[in-house]
Amino acid sequence: MARFAALDSRQSWTRLGICLLVAIVGNVGTWSVILILPNVQSEFGIDRAAASVPYTATMVGFAVGNFWIGRAVDRWGMAAALIGAACLNAVAYMVSAASDSVVMLSAAHAALGFGSAASFGPLIADVSQWFLKRRGIAVGLVASGNYFSGAIWPLILSGVVETQGWRFAYVLLAAVTLGLVVPMALLLRGRLPEAMSSQSTRLAADRAAATGLSPTALQWLLALAGVGCCVAMAMPQVHIVAYCVDLGFGPAVGAEMLSLMLLAGVASRIGSGFVADVVGGLKALMIGSALQAVALVLYLPSAGLTSLYVVSLVFGLSQGGIVPSYALIVREYLPAREAGARVGFVLMATILGMALGGWMSGWIYDLTGSYRAAFLNGIAWNLMNLGIIIFVFLRSRPREAVAA
Repeated sequence: MARFAALDSRQSWTRLGICLLVAIVGNVGTWSVILILPNVQSEFGIDRAAASVPYTATMVGFAVGNFWIGRAVDRWGMAAALIGAACLNAVAYMVSAASDSVVMLSAAHAALGFGSAASFGPLIADVSQWFLKRRGIAVGLVASGNYFSGAIWPLILSGVVETQGWRFAYVLLAAVTLGLVVPMALLLRGRLPEAMSSQSTRLAADRAAATGLSPTALQWLLALAGVGCCVAMAMPQVHIVAYCVDLGFGPAVGAEMLSLMLLAGVASRIGSGFVADVVGGLKALMIGSALQAVALVLYLPSAGLTSLYVVSLVFGLSQGGIVPSYALIVREYLPAREAGARVGFVLMATILGMALGGWMSGWIYDLTGSYRAAFLNGIAWNLMNLGIIIFVFLRSRPREAVAA
């Protein structure tokens, strides 16, 4: 019988590197729709809220995909899920490029979001299985692939969109997805043997038994908190390009701010992973939620070019580690054999929050004529999130003492 590498081994880190590359390519569909938002509004002659519908459809598909593809990974493995998702994404890009209405475009983006989900939550859950001591930094790194994708691809695609149009850019993305994701997925065919996950499963069972919250209650509280934090998170991420256009800075400046925000988010996710390995996922989440609230407040007085660059940097550094922390908490307290479905469910809630926040911010803009009220709405949702996390933290203190 072949010998299997231990957790946190060279094999684990190699797998992490492949997953990170897959995430950078596989997640581009969740960011390309943000880049083309002004083009869609202009081409179809619709208002800002209607132009945000394809993004909302993408996030709904992304949310549902995180759960269902997570379940599929638990059953059939990571490689099969990624190959199927890559084929679905290629078709969705081509249908989007041929769309003659915002309804057709939105339907294609729902499918695109579903397929893109394979490169987020399921990858995070898969990588978390291969680590124990360094699980925080491992999860933070693979989750950073989503932000790397958002930082890199808008810069690459913005020139293509300006010169060749957004439809040509989508045809290009279809070819890139098939050409890169499928070969890398074949390198992830190996699965962690059941015996290798026994130690992390035992520790999770001990923590779950020591808390006053049932696993189901904890999972639903995390899901509700995830909706709150991501409604708040969506305001700057989804509307920063449109916000810059409104202020007269142009879409290219908005794309630069989005890239800056997401690159800072990469640093935040990696740093949060280090912090989580020391203090645990729950405390790391609480810290990130509090910092995000502060960053959102800083947007209110900022309307100049320099101040927006600075605040976007601060926002990225504040919020990047929030979503991976949910995955860490799930893995710290719930069974390893259910990692795909459990992580997928909680991340589905966070993405639904992004979808709701993206649409809600556009709707508030249409009602008020500015984004100020949308920022205030995000701050309110963030405070709800922080309250839930503090409640869970206080309930978890006896558990920490027992674990120690």
